[in-house]
Amino acid sequence: MTKVKERTVVLSQEALCDGIYDLRLKAPQIAAAAVPGQFVNVYLNDAARLLPRPISICGADAFSGELRLVYRVTAKGAGTELLSSAKAGDALAVLGPLGNGFPADLRDCCVIGGGIGVPPLLELLKRLPGKKSAVLGYRNDRMMFLKAEFDAAADRVITATEDGSFGTKGTVIDALEESGYVPAAILSCGPKPMLAALKRYAAERNIPLWVSMEERMACGVGACLGCVTPSTETDSHSNVKNKRVCKDGPVFRAEEVVL
Repeated sequence: MTKVKERTVVLSQEALCDGIYDLRLKAPQIAAAAVPGQFVNVYLNDAARLLPRPISICGADAFSGELRLVYRVTAKGAGTELLSSAKAGDALAVLGPLGNGFPADLRDCCVIGGGIGVPPLLELLKRLPGKKSAVLGYRNDRMMFLKAEFDAAADRVITATEDGSFGTKGTVIDALEESGYVPAAILSCGPKPMLAALKRYAAERNIPLWVSMEERMACGVGACLGCVTPSTETDSHSNVKNKRVCKDGPVFRAEEVVL
């Protein structure tokens, strides 16, 4: 199914922790078509803000038609601040699903997420076959949103916090090394420094790695070239070594992109 612009209805919204919101929408067409790793463009009910906000899909239930978006409101995020005020019964226009997704047929693999890169991995973890593990990186124990849901969905969850308030003190790499666990394959989402460190870690151990990139997007459909990222191969669209994160991604094999 191709992308659609669907008029959705807010089912609920709650704050999970400081600046992190859990938005549930009735969006049967998008929920039925979405795969883990894709995102949607959410249009705000404000004529002064024409560009939509791209938000990764945290959950999609084809049977109930519920679409779940977990997102962060930043200090400069006037658009997401407005979105955080949406309440049950409000209508929102949403375009999606957009981009590609993670491979969902890998066995004995590990999802690794950091910060707001954690939410896109929850639906993926639920759909993966066989034994599955997760490594989650947070700022501190007060920001460990979705942790309980990962505990329920995974066979093993390893946690790192920057300040050491829970789990390993440090990064997701520190947590992996401390645990002694070496994944057979890694599916990841998070800030670029984390992805770059994972690329080095995986290359040293010959572990297949997929990364979901975070870039500022305008159109979300590959037309504006506002979210290009350096790649290791020539893009057929622009004939240069760039990839459009919104259209060619956001999920890439690690060797495809420069981190």
